[in-house]
Amino acid sequence: MNILILNPILYTADNNKIPQVNSIKDCMIYTMALGFKNLGHNVTLVASQDYKPASEESYAIEVIFLKSRFTNFFLPSVLPFSPALWKYLRKRKNDFDLIISSETFSFSSLFASLLAPKKAVIWQELTAHNNKFRKIPSKIWYNLIAKMFMQPVLVIPRSPVAKQFISRYMKRVSGDWVDHGVNLEKFNSSSIKKTNFIVVSQLIPRKNVSSIISIFEKFLRKWPMHKDFKLLIAGRGEEESLLKKMVSDLNLENNVIFLGFLKHAELNRYVSESQAILFNTRRDLNIVSIPEAIVSGTPVITNEISTLASYINKKQIGIAKNNWDEDNLKEIIKNNVQYVNNCLSVRNEMSKESAARKIIGLYEAGTKDVQSIVAG
Repeated sequence: MNILILNPILYTADNNKIPQVNSIKDCMIYTMALGFKNLGHNVTLVASQDYKPASEESYAIEVIFLKSRFTNFFLPSVLPFSPALWKYLRKRKNDFDLIISSETFSFSSLFASLLAPKKAVIWQELTAHNNKFRKIPSKIWYNLIAKMFMQPVLVIPRSPVAKQFISRYMKRVSGDWVDHGVNLEKFNSSSIKKTNFIVVSQLIPRKNVSSIISIFEKFLRKWPMHKDFKLLIAGRGEEESLLKKMVSDLNLENNVIFLGFLKHAELNRYVSESQAILFNTRRDLNIVSIPEAIVSGTPVITNEISTLASYINKKQIGIAKNNWDEDNLKEIIKNNVQYVNNCLSVRNEMSKESAARKIIGLYEAGTKDVQSIVAG
């Protein structure tokens, strides 16, 4: 099968500033593309030129970067607009058996819906309206453009929350959801844990790392028998000095260790050896570190903002609840063997190949459903 993946936005931008990177090989969609390739398919990935890496690199798949236009109005970090993509699809649509486009609220999905509706799939991550300009553009898009021009296309949600949201606007939403796949080759798993918790995060306000430090301090005070536990913090950001001062003020220098930026292999080692990975974000959707931790055999403690919250609780691979606290850290320690075994049991189903296979299966099932409706 020849598969085209349309994913203009490769990385999340902070304050509309697109990060400059040396490689796109660590981004989620490239990993997913490799999942399709490993199943024997020919894959082409199209992205916005605004996300092209600073260094030249070779890829295992075909990668095309197309220029965005009218960038002052259509922000490349939110809604990139590329007339070149329209021309590409109009010319090449017959060369592909399946076109996977990221997000309903995107020009790439609109173009695919208009030019190749029978072979297009929208992979929906967003769980709410985009906040830009008081949500007005997003509401106009979903209520008018999506309902008028995009209804024939099958939508596959990336989470139960995304399914609930997009079902309000699109008619053909798959009964199942498919999250980002993980490259298992990069993540070793371990059932042997040290007396560590770990945070993997940018050290910026919306990640709310200070709240995790505060909870950890209460945990140490409440259970002195765990005084040897460490909180490892991997990442960099504008709040680093503030967080280090907080640790100093709380006299936690021996218990909270700042690891800085780590390469994948070293980070995976720390994650796989920890009792749990901790999140308490104020605003995020799919947190890539969550499935990466799970396939490493490490349980997750997070609030319910994560789109995987219900999955985490259902599979008992961690604790997902708002206002989680020091008691939940204790619970993870007490039942760590069970949580870890549960993580290892879902490792293979979270692979990039499993996610790719599931998307193809849902597309083929959806195509048969449409054919049966037409025949009836």
